[in-house]
Amino acid sequence: MKWIALIVGCIFGVAAGTASALAAAGILGPGVRLGGVVNADGWQSDWTVGSPSANPWTRAYIARRGLLALTKEEAVYFTRAKDDSGRQLTENCTYRVSGKAMPALWWSVTLYDATNYLPENTDQALSYDLTKATEAGQAENWSFITSAEPPSEGNWISSRSAGNFDLTLRLYKPDAALIDNPESVLPPPSIERLSCRSQS
Repeated sequence: MKWIALIVGCIFGVAAGTASALAAAGILGPGVRLGGVVNADGWQSDWTVGSPSANPWTRAYIARRGLLALTKEEAVYFTRAKDDSGRQLTENCTYRVSGKAMPALWWSVTLYDATNYLPENTDQALSYDLTKATEAGQAENWSFITSAEPPSEGNWISSRSAGNFDLTLRLYKPDAALIDNPESVLPPPSIERLSCRSQS
């Protein structure tokens, strides 16, 4: 009887461990998100990314997402999946994302779909960064539109084929003050929902 219980326990343990690893990596379901440890007005991060103290789920998220997992002194990552009113970001809606100068040497914002991948489209407009903002004369006050179709003018990140999505803000060579007190120092970008298409 004890051997049967031991075998059942081992099988259950292996199954649970495998399922949690696959779920964390996004192979089963959407995968885990960065979250909870740092929250700057909805932009969430985990300060253990890139450190030996990162738990297995955070490491699986990083591996699946393709983040470089650099130390905080080299890069920090913030993710947000909801607009300013707390509604899930979706390709059916159009958003204006706007922000101020970031406390870092360089920054970028990239869109990822619900499976933690770049959306499968050919628009070549999945990211916006300091270089583009500077070229547009907007390094101090920048903005872009996120939508499935390109706007008539202005900067754009395509959400076509993204379904529900999130945005990842990367800050490279962040200021020491941001590392010490991210929730107070980060000027959190705004995500304003402008309109939505009717769903058939």
